[in-house]
Amino acid sequence: MWSPNDVVLISDPRVTAIPVRECGEPLADVRGRLRVDERMADEAGAYAHLRSGLLDRLEQAERLLPDGFHLVVVEGYRPIETQRRIFDGYRAELQRKFPQLSPDESYIAASRYVSPVEVAPHTAGAAVDLTLCDPDGVEYDMGTQVNDNPEQSYGACYMDAPNISADAHNHRKLLAAALEPSGLVNYPTEWWHWSYGDRYWAMSTGFPHALYGPV
Repeated sequence: MWSPNDVVLISDPRVTAIPVRECGEPLADVRGRLRVDERMADEAGAYAHLRSGLLDRLEQAERLLPDGFHLVVVEGYRPIETQRRIFDGYRAELQRKFPQLSPDESYIAASRYVSPVEVAPHTAGAAVDLTLCDPDGVEYDMGTQVNDNPEQSYGACYMDAPNISADAHNHRKLLAAALEPSGLVNYPTEWWHWSYGDRYWAMSTGFPHALYGPV
């Protein structure tokens, strides 16, 4: 039986204890190489950048998708200040909704949806939020919208959530079938969040260290 409790969160010591050995790979612009949605766009265009090795792997994944399906990148690199604001805001929201949570509990609960800044893969350009669309750019049913949190979606944002349609389940499987062979790993609380070279990737694959630290 699927349970959210089966998930290793990014705040887990098994993740945070993994060392980083920065490889120095540059950020690269996704625009012009893959489809990019502007819903999370920022003035500096940070959202449309990823480490070059991760972008290469996404292009490989794009080629593995069946006819009629394309990747849509929603957000990549996120500056540290932005990451801290999002995490602190969501944690404060949880504390208002669930005042019985201790500070440690609210920190862990917030990490289901937003990474604490000290371990966040988006700040390293190592994570990408994405979805699938058809050749006309119409997004497929994935069960929730990108960035729906666990409270909004009643847990349907979890990759293996049972409370989604058969179509959405199949579309998530298609996404994984292209991204996993390309070397990416999913953060199981968010079907749209995939990464390569960060601490969560290292924990998931057994690699001894992360390749990318904060940019």
